[in-house]
Amino acid sequence: MIRGYMMRRTILTILFILGIFICTLDTTILNVSLPNIGEHLDVGLDSLSWALNVYLILFASLTIPLTRISEMLGVHKCFLIGVFLFGIGSTLSALSSELSMLLVGRAIQSVGASIVFPLSMTLGIGLVNVEKRTGMTAILGITQGLAAALGPTIGGIVTQFMGWRWIFWINVPLTIIMILIGITNLNMRNEVQHKQSMDILGAILIVVTLATLSLGMMRGRVWTWTSFATVLCFLTSAVSFSLFVWIEHRSKNPMVPLQLFSDRNFSVSSGVIIFSNLFLVAATVILPSYFTNIAGFDSFHSSLLISPISLAILIFSPISGFAQARVNAKWLILIRFIVMASGYMWLAFGALMSQMQTILAGFAIGMGYGIITGPILIIAAGSLEGKLLAASQSVTGVLRQVGSMLAVAIFVTGLYSNLSVAKTASKTYAHHQIVKLHLPDKEQENVINKINTNTNTTKFVKANINDVPIILKHSIQNIENNTNIELRKSFENLYLASLPFLLLSAIIGFFLKSKK
Repeated sequence: MIRGYMMRRTILTILFILGIFICTLDTTILNVSLPNIGEHLDVGLDSLSWALNVYLILFASLTIPLTRISEMLGVHKCFLIGVFLFGIGSTLSALSSELSMLLVGRAIQSVGASIVFPLSMTLGIGLVNVEKRTGMTAILGITQGLAAALGPTIGGIVTQFMGWRWIFWINVPLTIIMILIGITNLNMRNEVQHKQSMDILGAILIVVTLATLSLGMMRGRVWTWTSFATVLCFLTSAVSFSLFVWIEHRSKNPMVPLQLFSDRNFSVSSGVIIFSNLFLVAATVILPSYFTNIAGFDSFHSSLLISPISLAILIFSPISGFAQARVNAKWLILIRFIVMASGYMWLAFGALMSQMQTILAGFAIGMGYGIITGPILIIAAGSLEGKLLAASQSVTGVLRQVGSMLAVAIFVTGLYSNLSVAKTASKTYAHHQIVKLHLPDKEQENVINKINTNTNTTKFVKANINDVPIILKHSIQNIENNTNIELRKSFENLYLASLPFLLLSAIIGFFLKSKK
């Protein structure tokens, strides 16, 4: 009897780990593969970025209300419905022949993920009693961090050797296995359904708040941050959030129990979760762009160069789980951000010029993230049970997505701005170099136009100078070397500007309430 119970608990643990893994993986798995997908679907990157945006926006917006609906209808049934939707969305995405079909598939995936992710956390933690919760929470937290970091690596490898469609096809057998495990092991017939009134106005307001916030962050760079559309998104989000808080204070059955945030440790943990994911995703999104567009590596090579981030998370997450029982969480958070900052500092001061140094800097970033990814969820969950536990997992899941979206909004915007400055400086340098050669006016104009065209492209590619006169060949080589340096500085300056904020984030931990 006991052995059967233990076996079932182990199987369900694996099921919920898989649920967290596939949902989190798909938030970052497309990062490296977007150029390849755009080439096959004949779509520009700005339009194709919606394949990322729609997943993150719906995931963040729907997680809280769909979790509450699941509690009312039965969490086990809804968990399997979410897995089924995720599988259907993956299938449609894999079969896509045009952008619209891909976006529909990603949207269905995201709806499934917004059900599966929080329920995997809640049901997983619910498998053990409060005394044994620390280990389970750590395992589930490690899975989240590892999946987010592994996304670009897996995406690059699969795209290189199997084609981009397999990014989605690999989800299909996993979802089938999960459904079979769920049908045979979850309590489908006699599960408790929490009959309660639905906070409909609260649900609408939280969806509007998160959807408009997400849309503004993800599209602000394209629309410009001061455009009417962007300002309207942020203003709508702020107004709807204020109304949401006012409604929740007066609701008998609030969508998000605000008493969660009266717990200082939960509030502090929420901040740490946002910043942790912001700086992790910033590295895993920006680095592949440098390797593929500036350094000239293919998707597979780029994936290998960022894989040490995932390796470090895998190594240090379990270690931090043991350390959490012996080391004050304040110091773990401080160490975590300092170690992460050392990786950023290395990237800012020359690591990008050496593959080995890049690998080591990435390992430091992953190490810093791994130190706190498990313990912070343990601190956030505390001894919560029932509705508060379910709400806490929904909220922390949303906060992870907010951190990811902030990373894309801030770092991609900063990178585009830096690249624009770098390209202008490169064109000025190139113009001076060509003028010094005293070429005929027509030839000089042609050379400058070609250089300007090459500089404006997304991907830096060296010119073919085999048949170019010696005097012009040296100048072109100098121009290309200067351009490469300027473009690399765009990335280095971005990481350098992040350092003060990383170090300030370390202070958050000192607001944690010490255990009695």
